[in-house]
Amino acid sequence: MSILRRLLALVFVLPFMAGTVWAQDYRVRSGDVLQIEVLEDATLNRSAIVLPDGQISLPLVGSVRAAGRSLAQVQEDLTARLAPNFASPPTVFVTLNALAERLPSTPAAERTMDVYVLGAANAPGRVDVKPGATLLQALAQAGGLSPFAAKKRVQLRRVDKSGAERVYNFDLDAIERGASGGGATRLVSGDVIVIPQRKLFE
Repeated sequence: MSILRRLLALVFVLPFMAGTVWAQDYRVRSGDVLQIEVLEDATLNRSAIVLPDGQISLPLVGSVRAAGRSLAQVQEDLTARLAPNFASPPTVFVTLNALAERLPSTPAAERTMDVYVLGAANAPGRVDVKPGATLLQALAQAGGLSPFAAKKRVQLRRVDKSGAERVYNFDLDAIERGASGGGATRLVSGDVIVIPQRKLFE
């Protein structure tokens, strides 16, 4: 029977001990709400939110740093600061009333790269495309080609790491017919797509 009693005692005591250890290890953060109780003066009892600068405020004490400290450290500091106002050191309890609301982390902004479309496009200029975008995707994002575009003489101009410019020529008529796969060419940041205007009898 004594073994059963010991087991029951452990069942009730262990959660309390675990909570005590957690409370000792926990470090107060901005936004947390602390419950402060002073047995000798109930008018000082209050809930205090930890401000963004890490401080809490209490009458007779003023501002006290709380963020980054354990509850026990905050309690000891308040006791020491209140002591001059009492005949003997007051009995102060500091407990965690509510955890700060943690804002959900926002996903990182989707990475894009700059590609430039010049000439006979419906919306020429800088185009933000996703990494891995193709020539045709960039042209589509630029509104497509205007009726005056020389579709057989589209150029892709790219500057390599050495600073040298390379020019690649594309025949969009052939790409549209499926006779060429150049439209799937992957772009890199800084690429310039040049779309000349048709000549008179082109």
